[in-house]
Amino acid sequence: MNHRGTRVLRLDALARVEGEAALHLRVEGDTVAETRLRIYEPPRFFEAFLTGRGHTEPPDITARICGICPVAYQMSACRAIEDACGVAVDGPLADLRRLLYCGEWIESHTLHIYLLHAPDFLGRADVVELARDQRAAVERGLRVKQTGNAIIEQLGGRPIHPVNVRIGGFYRAPAPDELRPLAQRLRRAREDALETVRWVAAFDFPDAVCDHDLLALRDPGRYAIDSGTPAVMSARGPGPVLREVPLADLEQHVQEGQVPHSTSRTATLDGRRYLTGPLARFAISGRWLHPVAAEAARDAGLGDPSTGAVCDNPFRSIAVRAVEVVQAIEEALRIIDGYERPRRPAVEVPPRRGTGAGATEAPRGLLYHRYALTGDGTLTEARIIPPTAQNQTAIEEDVRKAVQTRLEAPGPAADDEELTHLCERAIRNHDPCISCAAHFLDVTVERL
Repeated sequence: MNHRGTRVLRLDALARVEGEAALHLRVEGDTVAETRLRIYEPPRFFEAFLTGRGHTEPPDITARICGICPVAYQMSACRAIEDACGVAVDGPLADLRRLLYCGEWIESHTLHIYLLHAPDFLGRADVVELARDQRAAVERGLRVKQTGNAIIEQLGGRPIHPVNVRIGGFYRAPAPDELRPLAQRLRRAREDALETVRWVAAFDFPDAVCDHDLLALRDPGRYAIDSGTPAVMSARGPGPVLREVPLADLEQHVQEGQVPHSTSRTATLDGRRYLTGPLARFAISGRWLHPVAAEAARDAGLGDPSTGAVCDNPFRSIAVRAVEVVQAIEEALRIIDGYERPRRPAVEVPPRRGTGAGATEAPRGLLYHRYALTGDGTLTEARIIPPTAQNQTAIEEDVRKAVQTRLEAPGPAADDEELTHLCERAIRNHDPCISCAAHFLDVTVERL
């Protein structure tokens, strides 16, 4: 194909993503010359809100950053504060935290799969249109999502912005018999989740390869969710190279910057573009999937996780998310089956002067918090690096490659409507949470 002149595509409002953003794409002849994911939501300044607050407050404040993944913000905040104060939470309290996180993975991934992403593969404008001819599938998705919400409500006090979470644990820990109804729901949801994997595995996936470095937590012996050490899988060289980065040193490797077209920061990893999220987790931790989830991954055509399979097609990320729902359900059942109520709902976390970092795996990827405290627990500095901000340059590159591949394909030329739809699909592969990304604050003061 040889198209003369310059075409400019503008998507002023992306549909079926969480938050508000736009895309600017310039095509010169048969070459994509410029791709800009424009995040235009107003900055929300959460780091500024946290400065001057007490060390017990970040879990409640940061939960308001996102209504879909508040648990991720709470858990990363708790880990960072506890790290600064020299406190470790383990035993049944750590299990309860992981169970709460599983609830969030279940509800967030299922929302993305059924309500936001599946319509792309099935030629439907939205989930309402999808429900007209696949009502049973949509109802299945809603049942699984409601199970995740039920876990969050039971442990967190309510399904959105939980109020039972505190540094050191919880305000109240449930009795074992309070969790048994959740186990019954989870066992029913397991078959729905496995059917979800089978359903999405049958979708028609465009050919695509992402060559970004990958960043995810690594927790040897289990699939990383709420704990682990940052690990990098490099795209350089003939084969994957895995290395760990101490959490305390993460900011020496992840460098944030600002671009004119976005209210979100962007990030590079040792100067390179990188991706965090399900594809990174599957590549780095897939060998530790629960056997049921690992079998589902193999049946879905994702390869054998036990041998280090890597899924490098971003369009197949929906299948990896579906496998992670199965994983979260199996993890939740394991925790409930072995749960014993702790003697206390929380351990004490007395303030002390210091700096602490915490990271967990939000549904969209690694979420990092760092706080500096005074001796009385007052926050003097707060740093939050959300996954969508980290993924922004990778998303732009995936959009560029998808459009470039289409422009070079034989056959009829793609019109603007087709290219627009392709761009939206490439963006939705990564389930961007744009509201999470837009809360930066960079201040430069010049004193004369």
